[in-house]
Amino acid sequence: MELLLVLGFPLLGAVLLAFAGAHRRAPELNVAASLATLLAAAALVLRVIRTGPMTVAQEQFFIDPFNVFLIALTAFVGFTTALFSRPYMRIEEHHGRVNAQRLRLYHSMYQLFMAAMLVALATNNMGLLWVAMEAATLSTVLLVSLYRTRASIEAAWKYFILCGVGIALALFGTILLYFAAEGLLGGEGMRALLWTHLDAVKGRLEPTVIGLAFVFLLVGYGTKVGLAPLHNWLPDAHAEGPTPVSAVLSGLLLNVALYAVVRCKILAEGAIHSALPGRMLMGFGLLSTLLAVFFLWRQRDIKRLFAYSSIEHMGIVTFAFGMGGPLANFAALLHMTVHSLTKSAIFFAAGHAAQTAGTQRMDGIRGLLAVSPTIGWGLMLGALAILGLPPFGVFASEYLILTTAMREHPWATPVLIVALGVAFAAIFRRVQPMVFGDTDARPLPHSPALLPVFAHIAMVLVLGLYMPPALADWYRLAARLIG
Repeated sequence: MELLLVLGFPLLGAVLLAFAGAHRRAPELNVAASLATLLAAAALVLRVIRTGPMTVAQEQFFIDPFNVFLIALTAFVGFTTALFSRPYMRIEEHHGRVNAQRLRLYHSMYQLFMAAMLVALATNNMGLLWVAMEAATLSTVLLVSLYRTRASIEAAWKYFILCGVGIALALFGTILLYFAAEGLLGGEGMRALLWTHLDAVKGRLEPTVIGLAFVFLLVGYGTKVGLAPLHNWLPDAHAEGPTPVSAVLSGLLLNVALYAVVRCKILAEGAIHSALPGRMLMGFGLLSTLLAVFFLWRQRDIKRLFAYSSIEHMGIVTFAFGMGGPLANFAALLHMTVHSLTKSAIFFAAGHAAQTAGTQRMDGIRGLLAVSPTIGWGLMLGALAILGLPPFGVFASEYLILTTAMREHPWATPVLIVALGVAFAAIFRRVQPMVFGDTDARPLPHSPALLPVFAHIAMVLVLGLYMPPALADWYRLAARLIG
């Protein structure tokens, strides 16, 4: 019942907002649908804690500690982003960047996007996972192109083409997965595509076919993660779409795509009895991290800057999952959490900063601390958190990943340290003048719209200082399931 509500509320919200999205109360309806989804996700978490993993709907959906953790995180960030988008999109409408009909599209596609991600996380069917990822792609293409400028349409097309190619490769990988399992599991009822069944027989699957399937699935879903070299869509989509869309793309969609990759890695490692899938994740993760941090130096747009930061951090998480083992998986799950919370908070603050200055170019944003202390401190604290300064939670997760790499893969440690150092210098040198620089602009009144920023940062700070035992046990159980 709880899972039905988790999936049903955003779908219902998408339908209602498709008709009422132009109404002046549509932002409140968007928030209400997101809040209902969050409450249903909380109930689902309690159900899994109480009864353990479960399958529902003829085994088409499967919930365990790994995906229920991501469902809860997705629902929470989806809710706070809906709260942020309410005043943000009204300012965009006031400035004439969107009209009532585009707001209808925005609200309905936002809820459809949330529904697609939740289906992708909850499904037990690898074919339905592919369908949900494609639905998430199509809905966000419309969101990225919302402003209908030449740059936004170009970014949406690039996103559609590159992710379309990636999702096609993932489809071929899914077909190979079915081909390898059909002889063992049979094709009736698509049992050969159910992850729980595949996991049970992974040691008897044809290793050559599964290995080839994993390559296609890694490249296909890795495109959605933003892994190099198929990352080019991500900075443009983040920069040209509305800021709430940038927040959920960076904070949520990348996690969902990486979740699909990790599920495929579990099957591949069990079938081919080799650490090769993990090494591939480590290689792609390091390449993405290195490439992203050096691109950070060239950025002039504040949203593109933090888009490349997202590529960097997803590379770090991918590397950690590639190492495998309870500690590295624990660190990867923690990093996914704190990155989602921190990066969405940064985009919230950056969006308000760009609206205040009238530009996304960083050389046009100065003296935020004098103009609006809440925006200035929100951006500064978010930047310090994402750069891994203690005592924020990003420091804890990066410390665990680095120490695990020192012990198990010492050759990778200097690469990670150099990448983190370059990222620190590149981002701090840009954020510092935006926050503390001189400006002639008049001070603005305090805005309660920034409450989601400080709520997220406070949670990241708490996770750096103290992790509740229940949450730590949850992470440990999910890390053991990943292997």
